[in-house]
Amino acid sequence: MTATPAGGRHGRPWRAAGAAVVVTLAMIGAGMIGASLQTTPAARPPQPLAQAGPEVTGSAVPDSDIPPVDGEAAPTALTRSAPTTIEIPRIGVDATIMSLGTNPDGTVQVPPLEQADQAGWYEPGASPGETGNAVIVGHVDSAKLGPAVFFDLGALVPGDTITVRRADGQPATFRVDSVKSYPKTSFPTELVYGPNDRPGLRVVTCGGQFDETVRSYPDNVVVFATLAA
Repeated sequence: MTATPAGGRHGRPWRAAGAAVVVTLAMIGAGMIGASLQTTPAARPPQPLAQAGPEVTGSAVPDSDIPPVDGEAAPTALTRSAPTTIEIPRIGVDATIMSLGTNPDGTVQVPPLEQADQAGWYEPGASPGETGNAVIVGHVDSAKLGPAVFFDLGALVPGDTITVRRADGQPATFRVDSVKSYPKTSFPTELVYGPNDRPGLRVVTCGGQFDETVRSYPDNVVVFATLAA
């Protein structure tokens, strides 16, 4: 899997540097998240209600919209184990997860377009359930499949659950804290790839109104979630 130009939907790669990924115009990368040969997508993916501002700093969950459940114990972090599937009941996702790394040029590997029904885990980061932010990405649509694995990601709301099944047999269930939309020019790199003292999950896809002129989505939808006890 390589981040090569695919389908004309994206112009520039997103780039990693060091252990914490530094993303330059994140998710605009060739072949990444919503790369389709269609002139116009069949339908617009649902968008989150929250539109983030242009400046995003810090490493905690932004504006967490859901308080801790009364009486719920703090979750215990799991040991490292590769994820195998992701389940999001509200939007009907039950998908296989492939492991992704970085290419020699620093771009992050992406799921192949012919496998746009699968999600991808950024393996150099935390695994789901470990302390830190585990990052899972996926396409929003593709020419071959139409709506892809995370087409409906923007429909999630605080309190929804995401379960990631792992190779060690221990599932990690996360509760959604917030769902935000960011312009690609203001991707919240630190919030997604930066440190976290809790087991967190970040699920990312493209969003916004598809721009036929540049053949790209202008935004990224990011789901912020925390491991449930």
